[in-house]
Amino acid sequence: MTTTVNRPTAPAAEPAADAEGTGIRPRKPVLAATGHPVARPRAAAHLSDEQVEQLGHELDAIRDRIIASRGAKDAAYIRRVIKVQRTLEIAGRATLLVSRRKTAFVAGTAMLSVAKILENMEIGHNVLHGQWDWMRDPDIHSTTWEWDFVTPAAAWKHTHNDLHHTWTNVLGKDKDVGYSTLRMADDQPWQPYNLLNPVINAVLAPFFEWGIAIYDLELEAWQLGEKSTDAVKNDLKAVGRKVVRQFTKDYVATPAAAAIFGSGRQALLGTFTANAVRNVWAHSVIFCGHFPDGVDTFTEEEIEGETRGDWYIRQMLGSANISGSKLMHLMTGNLSHQIEHHCFPDLPSNRYAEVAVEVREICERYGLPYTTGPIHRQVGQAWAKVFRLALPPKGERGRLVGRGQPKPALDAASPAVAAVGPVPIG
Repeated sequence: MTTTVNRPTAPAAEPAADAEGTGIRPRKPVLAATGHPVARPRAAAHLSDEQVEQLGHELDAIRDRIIASRGAKDAAYIRRVIKVQRTLEIAGRATLLVSRRKTAFVAGTAMLSVAKILENMEIGHNVLHGQWDWMRDPDIHSTTWEWDFVTPAAAWKHTHNDLHHTWTNVLGKDKDVGYSTLRMADDQPWQPYNLLNPVINAVLAPFFEWGIAIYDLELEAWQLGEKSTDAVKNDLKAVGRKVVRQFTKDYVATPAAAAIFGSGRQALLGTFTANAVRNVWAHSVIFCGHFPDGVDTFTEEEIEGETRGDWYIRQMLGSANISGSKLMHLMTGNLSHQIEHHCFPDLPSNRYAEVAVEVREICERYGLPYTTGPIHRQVGQAWAKVFRLALPPKGERGRLVGRGQPKPALDAASPAVAAVGPVPIG
């Protein structure tokens, strides 16, 4: 399914019951036509309502221009990337068939690793966002693509496109803030098991696809009664089918074929290594997107009354970019332009570089931070946060109390919200 929305429209009828404890999924936020949220983020507190509205119009204009200019050059780009990826995968697996020599093993594993990274990052992730649906190619479409990752595409599109991109960095709503396992924000309550933050993250990195598959089951929502047992069973069946498919391809078919040439063990190790390399890389890139220094988090109360311009501000303040070469941007799936991706999740990824220049200029003109840096610094800051937040807040160290340091309660009355439609998601 595609989750691309060009403009807010009148919202569909919602269940009257509150989502908490009723088994009804949380409602999507509704953008206010005018006004401001209960409290703007500190970094945007200096902006007037008129300035925020104008900022929203400027970003809308960028999106409209790119949408109108999509064409043959963009289509040729994604088809070229897919061709390169498939060539590398075939060459990598073929080389692993005769990988008794170390050089062949290294070459085959390297090609397969790069192929898996390209498939997940620049192709799979972006195709599943609906970035290429406009081509109307049934083979490169968000409704038909199934990627080289353990978690099924449909499950990932729900937790990532529908939830993460809607509730970006809103604590309690965006479960990507720590993936329901890690403590990754000061405002998240501290629990004794958070002492294992570094250990959990170190294990998560090389097995990232498995962690995401478990996360996409939404077991926490099931425990809270927000997801039915039947839905969990269906998701488990889907994951089971995907696991069989992935295992058959990587750990049965390729090693079995290689065994004919006496390279079965090397091929098994090569495919396992390629998956681990892809997982570590994907983990690093994704953690760079939302966890380096300078990235903000938000509460549900803070975003009530959010306008379209405020929604854009939350995406920009809640994301971070990675600076680097064109090759690095390609290998990150252009998630090195995470700020632009969160503002425009359904734009073709090859256009983010040109958009980034304009978005950065807008941030500078409106006095908003634009968080970016080389990958080694962003990864280092994300890991430093993993270690720092493993410890209880300073005032509670030694007491092992399961509490964090929540933001002060907001007293301001919520502004009237004129419903103009759901937040645009990708």
